[in-house]
Amino acid sequence: MKSLNKNIIRRSLKSVWHPCSQMKHYNQDNLIPIKRGKGVWLYDFDEKKYLDATSSWWVNLFGHNNPLIKAKIKKQIDLLEHSMIAGLTHEPVIELSEELSRLTKLGHCFYGSDGANAIEIAIKMSTHYWRQNKKQQKNKLVYLRKSYHGETLGALSVTSVPIFKESYKNLLKKHIQVDSPDWRDHSENETQEEFEKKKLDELRCVFEKKHNSISAMIIEPLVQCAGGMAMHSKNYLHGVARLCKEFEIHLIADEVAVGFGRTGSMFAYQQAKISPDFLCLSKGLTGGYLPLSAVLTTKKVYRTFYHDRIAYGFLHSHSYTGNPLACAAALATLSIFKKQKIIQSNRQKTKMINRLLSDLKSFPVKNFRNQGMIWAFEVDHKIDPLKIQKFCLQHGLLIRPIGSTFYLMPPYCIKKTEAKFMINVLLRGIENAM
Repeated sequence: MKSLNKNIIRRSLKSVWHPCSQMKHYNQDNLIPIKRGKGVWLYDFDEKKYLDATSSWWVNLFGHNNPLIKAKIKKQIDLLEHSMIAGLTHEPVIELSEELSRLTKLGHCFYGSDGANAIEIAIKMSTHYWRQNKKQQKNKLVYLRKSYHGETLGALSVTSVPIFKESYKNLLKKHIQVDSPDWRDHSENETQEEFEKKKLDELRCVFEKKHNSISAMIIEPLVQCAGGMAMHSKNYLHGVARLCKEFEIHLIADEVAVGFGRTGSMFAYQQAKISPDFLCLSKGLTGGYLPLSAVLTTKKVYRTFYHDRIAYGFLHSHSYTGNPLACAAALATLSIFKKQKIIQSNRQKTKMINRLLSDLKSFPVKNFRNQGMIWAFEVDHKIDPLKIQKFCLQHGLLIRPIGSTFYLMPPYCIKKTEAKFMINVLLRGIENAM
């Protein structure tokens, strides 16, 4: 490693508190200074390149340095960099709202800064809706075990991952956790249909007893990502939506991670042929360029807040709500989906990567699963995941396991040669750790 790389690392360790980390574990070998990016690759100051197999925490859908998104932002910056949208409006936020409404058949977009902020907005909207309909007692939320919805206090209260939650439990409101439909938990000789029906029956029992106090159920459709890439079928999702409707409970679809083509359709909930009451979007919305989130809801919810008195409005905001540059990036992202037929091309890439991963069956791994452009599996308990991760980094593959779960969520622009490299290094890493 050259002195410039070392200097960047030294400065970072002295001044930056890195997220989701134990700072004491960082050293000269495992903190990578990134200078630039191009496509699926990130480059350090020594020009060593790393294939970004996680799309930089699932946001860079079309890789790094995308010319179309950059051009849209550059054009917008010469017009308007920012103005508040309380009492004002601008063309990028209008165009983006219209396009998201067209794609989802929902409307009335409310904008935030990130995924957790979107969850906060949806939670507040749902409970506020019931309050304005004289049902203040409906203020509990139902969430799944293994769920992750963010780390602000409201979002954390419906997150199940203990390592994030334990230190702040005294600050959190207690909600209702139900079992996950994660197929890995099924009993021997139990079919997926039987397993998911059992989970839906358990959910029905909860709703029957407590629906008068339940505002909404929140779910990551098809894939519980940070909870270990736990996957369930569209049939389970359809069943949840049916129960929510039956018991007058809002359905919040958290598509922060799984939206925008990641599960094989533009939005995961569409595979179940349902429509949520609230749809939370972020991460890939801007293609990884700028922070932005959006919450879309129904006309029925929107009309509840439409009133002469300001106190009846939805009084939530932050300084950069509907930022024009972020909206421009999002519009460019959505235009790429349309012009380049990304959903269709992703289906071909999914088949290609599945073929390349067929060699996994000869390795000590289990629970291989795939949903769209997401792949995951667990390594044998005798294998150290960190040893695999270190090998991969040394050989140019940026990968970030969740415990013993390894997953691949590469940018959609990945080429066959790059996919081969990604899988070859990963398999060599497993072999080296055996």
